[in-house]
Amino acid sequence: MRIVTLDNKSMENILADMLKRDPNNYDSYTQTVQAIVDDVKARGDEALFEYTKRFDGASLDGSSIRVTREEIDEAMKQVEPGLLKVMERSMDNIRRYHEKQRQNSWFDAQPDGTILGQKVTALESVGVYVPGGKAAYPSSVLMNIIPAEVAGVKRIAMVTPPGKDGKVNPVTLTAAYMAGATEVYKAGGAQAVAALAFGTASIPRVNKIVGPGNIFVALAKKAVYGHVSIDSIAGPSEILVIADDSANPRFVAADLLSQAEHDELASSILVTTSMELARKVSDEVDGFLKVLSRSDIIKKSLDNYGYILVAESMEKAVETANSIAPEHMEIVTRNPFEVMTKIQNAGAIFIGEYSSEPLGDYFAGPNHILPTNGTAKFFSPLGVDDFIKKSSIIYYSREALEAAHKDIETFAESEHLTAHANSVRVRFEQ
Repeated sequence: MRIVTLDNKSMENILADMLKRDPNNYDSYTQTVQAIVDDVKARGDEALFEYTKRFDGASLDGSSIRVTREEIDEAMKQVEPGLLKVMERSMDNIRRYHEKQRQNSWFDAQPDGTILGQKVTALESVGVYVPGGKAAYPSSVLMNIIPAEVAGVKRIAMVTPPGKDGKVNPVTLTAAYMAGATEVYKAGGAQAVAALAFGTASIPRVNKIVGPGNIFVALAKKAVYGHVSIDSIAGPSEILVIADDSANPRFVAADLLSQAEHDELASSILVTTSMELARKVSDEVDGFLKVLSRSDIIKKSLDNYGYILVAESMEKAVETANSIAPEHMEIVTRNPFEVMTKIQNAGAIFIGEYSSEPLGDYFAGPNHILPTNGTAKFFSPLGVDDFIKKSSIIYYSREALEAAHKDIETFAESEHLTAHANSVRVRFEQ
């Protein structure tokens, strides 16, 4: 991996490189995606089935697009019992973590005759996008569906691309059933997002769409935002490790590569105060590349967006990390909890040398669907909050309103909204 001594110029260049990965910069795909979205909106199932045939090679119709109970039973028989038990333990951890995020409605009654409050209501329906095809991501299935189920969403519709045989990967389908999906559809890409957003004869529309996908999925979610809600526009995966000379270079190198294997746009960055550690980590990376199965992808990822940055102090390292605002951050220092208190921007923070990033991907419980491309400066991980909405509650007795009505009228008239003022005034006419 390239080793760079950190200064203002190098930081500026790195941030510019990172921004190239932002899905919002892929303008060349925008028109293509918009055309697909508009077509599905206009022609419904007819367009959906055509795109499924063109992009996934599967011939489906209204009678076969929705997964049946028989298909679920068949899929579950194909999953190894050992993996089923692991998924169950993972589900328990995910559910336990997200149950702590639940919010309750609240009401505050005062002696002056006012009651103010907030009513918390689960969304009625949610669409969950899960990448498919040859790959299987049961962990993403659990991370998307369980928070929705904990929030109390009644209808959780999952879409995922089918194979050419018109079937869903058995592990993916099993995870969906275990997590609590109420329906699963064999559809992927921008066409599936459009179907969820606008509805077709086969796929009823939903209120919100969540879940990661490729650039076509990301841009489709952006295109339908406003017709439905979305979680975020997900970009390529990334990890940033803050380390000092106490860190194990082999551990650090392994963790950097865990994200680089996702795809060629993934970013892996080490920020350290030790040049010696920097060199050792680089050597360990070279050694791992000789044995890892996805080394071709990893090499391209590291060549494009892999850095070892040597900072003059831990304060500078933290400042750099906050500027990058990574999806995943590991802190491997002598006092990792102290460093953690100085972190403002990160999707998930892993503390200490035994809190490896894959722990969060698969098992610990916190959600692994995280803000990317610097959006951790203002976005949060997917959670129960993404599947609820809130309504304000206001009650005033006549006596309470009488005490406040002149103030309200004065305020409204200052904005030249006389009908607003009148709405209150008429209640106290002689």
